[in-house]
Amino acid sequence: MATRELTVGVGAGELATADMVLNIGPQHPATHGVLRLRVTLDGERISRAEPIVGYMHRGAEKLFEVRDYRQIMVLANRHDWLSAFSSEVGLALTVERMLGMEVPVRATWTRTLLSELNRVLNHLMFLGSYPLELGAITPIFYSFREREELQAVMEEISGGRMHYMFNRVGGLREDIPAGWLQRVQAAIDGVRARMPELESLLIGNEILQARTRGVGVLTSEAVASYGVSGPIARASGFDVDLRRDQPYLAYDELFAAGGPGRVVTRQAGDCLARLEVLLEQTHVSLDLAQACVERLLAMPAGPVNLKLPKVLKVPEGSDYVATENPLGFNGYYLVSRGDKTPWRLALRSASFNNVAVLAELLPGNLLADMVAILGSMFFVVGDIDK
Repeated sequence: MATRELTVGVGAGELATADMVLNIGPQHPATHGVLRLRVTLDGERISRAEPIVGYMHRGAEKLFEVRDYRQIMVLANRHDWLSAFSSEVGLALTVERMLGMEVPVRATWTRTLLSELNRVLNHLMFLGSYPLELGAITPIFYSFREREELQAVMEEISGGRMHYMFNRVGGLREDIPAGWLQRVQAAIDGVRARMPELESLLIGNEILQARTRGVGVLTSEAVASYGVSGPIARASGFDVDLRRDQPYLAYDELFAAGGPGRVVTRQAGDCLARLEVLLEQTHVSLDLAQACVERLLAMPAGPVNLKLPKVLKVPEGSDYVATENPLGFNGYYLVSRGDKTPWRLALRSASFNNVAVLAELLPGNLLADMVAILGSMFFVVGDIDK
């Protein structure tokens, strides 16, 4: 749907000009969820852009308040359906810190392994779907081939393909199945060996490079102003990663000197830089997962959770925990009044800020480049609306 606002020229010989207001969406096939963009065009160039969100709002933060601490996990892993396990971890860590819990070491390393496998699954989805949005269908078949191999081991341990529900307050639901670590090792080796095939279709693609190089440049000032985080911020030169800077789980050891952890950055800040960061981060996550497998194989058998009271109550007070989710910072602000349900639990999701910055990023660009820019912002709409 479009409307025109006509501005008649003053001079007798001047032509009338027109700004076109164009609604992009809301429809599901356009993006990773239901998003609406209202853009104002001056000819073929965008002069104003307004992201309009809320079409997938499910009131998760209010639902938290009427469910106990065992039940809220099922809500925490659904707002970003591509990062479900990582979202579970953040909530579990928040509750555990307020309870003063020390989770078993075996659970901590297993959580770290599953978080990195989940990160690879997230990135592979965008590495396949981004070229699809630009008109290239082949890469998504390659990325889904790799996803299926990793999905198989995630499904084996949790029983779920998207909403794993494997975290519990105090650890994990159950121990690792027999032989599972060896199957994870085989999956990591297989994905790593085949990644060059996908890379050649992305970074080695001249058409994709022409569509993305120098397009949609996000400045470091805009990153800071809008609170953008994750791969998008690092593609604009922000050397920030909570796994290294505020380590949780086993990341303090993995990102220590000599460890496999490293932060991937670029300086260009364009669509191509964001794609390159995502691709290189996939390799880093595979390295981190490999290190976790080796550590768990060398670790003796032991508990993966703590015994909880029949009614779990969190002491009165408040706390905030942030994690480095695949798409950026995920924050959990928990306020307790000593009951078995949260008095308030607010989510700071990465996708909201990554989409809000479109209002500053899109103006000045051609309409033909809008899809390339939009797809490179790597968001999940449920993560915006919560």
